[in-house]
Amino acid sequence: MSTSRTGTLLVIDDEEVMREILETLLAREGYDVRVAASGGEGLEMARALPFDAAIVDIMMPGLDGIATLDELRRIDEDLAVVIITAYASVESAISAMKAGAFDYLTKPFKNDQVLVVVRNALERRRLVHENRNLRQNLQERYHKFGNIIGRSPKMRQVFDLIIQAAPSRSTILISGESGTGKEMVARAIHANSSRAERPFVTVNSANSPPDLIESTLFGHVKGAFAGAVYPKKGLLDLADKGSLFLDEIGNVPIETQAKLLRVIQEREFMRLGGVETLQIDARILAATTLDLRRMIEEGKFREDLFYRLNVIAIELPPLRDRKDDIPLLAQHCLQKYGDENHKTGLEIAPDALSLLTDYDWPGNVRELENVIERAVVLTAGPRIGVDLIPDHVRKAPEFQTPQFVVPPEGISFKDVTTDFEKRLIESTLEAAGGVQKRAAELLHIKPTTLNEMIKRYDIRPKRRRSDNGSGPDAEPPATPPGTPARADSLTVKS
Repeated sequence: MSTSRTGTLLVIDDEEVMREILETLLAREGYDVRVAASGGEGLEMARALPFDAAIVDIMMPGLDGIATLDELRRIDEDLAVVIITAYASVESAISAMKAGAFDYLTKPFKNDQVLVVVRNALERRRLVHENRNLRQNLQERYHKFGNIIGRSPKMRQVFDLIIQAAPSRSTILISGESGTGKEMVARAIHANSSRAERPFVTVNSANSPPDLIESTLFGHVKGAFAGAVYPKKGLLDLADKGSLFLDEIGNVPIETQAKLLRVIQEREFMRLGGVETLQIDARILAATTLDLRRMIEEGKFREDLFYRLNVIAIELPPLRDRKDDIPLLAQHCLQKYGDENHKTGLEIAPDALSLLTDYDWPGNVRELENVIERAVVLTAGPRIGVDLIPDHVRKAPEFQTPQFVVPPEGISFKDVTTDFEKRLIESTLEAAGGVQKRAAELLHIKPTTLNEMIKRYDIRPKRRRSDNGSGPDAEPPATPPGTPARADSLTVKS
């Protein structure tokens, strides 16, 4: 950044005497000083050499101080610029500060005053660079440990949370849709903590019997259950002094949740079938694609466990909400799978990249990665064109959510909500041709969640009608004839 011991300064003033005074004063303090007689000359020097700060006279012929300041900031947005004015007016000072000046000096000024302002300007410059370098280094570490890619504002917020949370030992709950990279965030937190050299242990909290999950987590003693011929240590033992990542925490059975709560609160546990209390020191990280607050209301998740896990919450945005990152992610995947398949110099055609950017990516980053991997494997040349983009990305159907019209007599909000969900699912299934997986993608929910809702609302698959709308293929009526239907009070627009 600087070539001298204390900094490199640029002085721009049309008065020769003022240039000489400032050059002598600042050079005596050890600064490397360059002077320019006009705004244009100063800008040429700023484009050719890096400066730590600039002192610019506000009243100059041709390009004045404010215009020069604006151009200097375009060349180097971090450059600390001090404006000098011969007029002790509030208006000129305000204009300079609004234009991005670090500070201003009023002629006639004292030497000490100039030196203090310059030192402050250089200190500000130093802090800005240190902060930027720190963030850059941390993000490079994330790329190294977790391949977290993103420059969008929402991802910068995620990076900031990781930076702040990683050094602590607090529990962290990472939420987001499937494929958004929750485990990579957990690994980044671990890698940037004091436990980085210790184990990072992942527990896949799948829909398994409680005994199996507890045996996996806590271990078991001999004879704890049928088939427990030998005692076994659990994953908690492996995670001691390190980090334990509980993936899909919402799938943990309610009876096991109480034991997890004890681990978090008391840092102790017992093996399945055992009576001995064991101590554990593990940082707990958890992730979920489910709405845990709603599960609490439904009695499927413990409220006390939720608040113990949710000390620090990190919510990962879906890819459709950070489309600015798609070109960067696509290039990263292109490089990764190009290297794996020994194909170099690959590039994505602009029209193909446009298709990738326009698509909503219900499977998020994981789906994008699969699409790029497929294209890399199938391409016969260095250019990924539209022909290598899957049909479902190129021809993604547009889907409009049905709208309800409230009748003049009004209706219960609870009834509307229930009926809306049912009709929304029915309309989406119809738009998806009855394919539940595609309907789940359109609704941005997991297929298992959609299946549960279909069962809850007793939604039957529609059968194809014959040409006259009757006969064996006709769709049966939703309700028996003569039965009053609450849905009659609603009008649906699709």
